[in-house]
Amino acid sequence: MTDDDYWHVIYVLHGVIEESRTLLERFEATGMDSEMPDDYDRLHAIHAEAVKGQRAHTLAMLAGEVTMAESLVPPSPPCPPST
Repeated sequence: MTDDDYWHVIYVLHGVIEESRTLLERFEATGMDSEMPDDYDRLHAIHAEAVKGQRAHTLAMLAGEVTMAESLVPPSPPCPPST
C-alpha cells in the first residue's frame, strides 16, 4: 500500500468510529440498547473492528518507513523577518 492508501483507510475508519460512537450514545440515551440488544451488540462490534483496523493500519504505515512519522507533524510556519 502507498502512504496515501494508508491515510485514506485510516480516514475512512475514523468516520466509521465517530458515526458508530454517535449511534451508541443515541441508543443508550433513548433506551434502545435494551429494546434492541442484538443491534446494539452488533454496533459495538462494528465500532471495535473499526478501532482495531485503524490501529493496525496506523502501525503498518508507521512500520513501513521512518519518514512517515515526519508526516504526522505539520510543518512549522516560516519565521517572520526580524525588524
